[in-house]
Amino acid sequence: MSRLLGVIDATNVINGLQDLSLNRSVASIPFAGRYRFIDFILSNMVNSGVDSIAIFPKHQYRSLMDHIGSGKNWDLDRKKDGLFFFPPYFEPNENSTVGSFARFEQHLDYFKRSHQDYVFIANSYVITNIDIEEALAEHLIHDHDITELVNHSQSLDMYILKKSLLIDLIEDRKNSQFISVADVVTQPLHNYKIGSYQHNGYTATMDSIEAYYRHSMKLLDASVWNQLFPTDRPVFTKVKDEPPTRYSTDAIVTNSMVANGAVIKGKVDASIISRAVKIGKGSHVTNCIVMQKSQIGEGCTLEHVILDKDVRVLDGVTLKGSPDKPLVLRKGTVREMAVSM
Repeated sequence: MSRLLGVIDATNVINGLQDLSLNRSVASIPFAGRYRFIDFILSNMVNSGVDSIAIFPKHQYRSLMDHIGSGKNWDLDRKKDGLFFFPPYFEPNENSTVGSFARFEQHLDYFKRSHQDYVFIANSYVITNIDIEEALAEHLIHDHDITELVNHSQSLDMYILKKSLLIDLIEDRKNSQFISVADVVTQPLHNYKIGSYQHNGYTATMDSIEAYYRHSMKLLDASVWNQLFPTDRPVFTKVKDEPPTRYSTDAIVTNSMVANGAVIKGKVDASIISRAVKIGKGSHVTNCIVMQKSQIGEGCTLEHVILDKDVRVLDGVTLKGSPDKPLVLRKGTVREMAVSM
């Protein structure tokens, strides 16, 4: 039985990702062809033996609920413990950081009734593969009040603390003026013993479109892929039954990731192609991210472009961004004119 209670704070709004989060929460942004941001931290918890996990969303969480469902794909659809989804009763006025006490207070009974002794609190926008049990062991060895997980001295906005301490912080928040776990860690004037756990594996903090594009393209490097998707710590996601991708006799695909259900008739190089994407004859897609069910017509040229879900690029269109400023087509866009940045 796990000693850890898992909490995913999926309330953060990241302005730099607005083009991809207008119609969905940050936690449900697609990544790596067939995954969502939240799959990584959720899988980290499951792989570390955490069997009770609470997700605190903020708004536009319909796609997140649809993706996670009952938690079956993470083996969390169980009678005891399992997956809990806690939308807010009301939205706190404060602009809180990770681990909001005001939001936790709305579901305080969940924490009080849980049997675990410790809580692991994480965000949904840091992509990494981490052993949380190892972090807990270090927390216990050094007898910290709060352990902050870091990567090369940069905070991962992930924390371990005793459940009893968390409850005390929640109940005393109006007197202490602390608004979140992150706030306690960054404020110097208190008596809590704050420690850190160094995670050395590959880590991607998704705080802008540029970061999203850069880290997505790094997945084409096998060494990066192997760090995020090790065979002994798999990343789970919603299972969809899709037929194999179909390649025409004219198709040429090099150094790319292509998910199931796609139809490729053109040329694809150094790109990430999601499920059920269609790329027409004579089209050339280079250094691009094409999300689920997007369609690229015939004779198109795309370079350094991010196509969100259900985008249609009509025949003969040229779209060009740059490595430092990729061009983004929002969900459901129909593009019939050339764009070059």
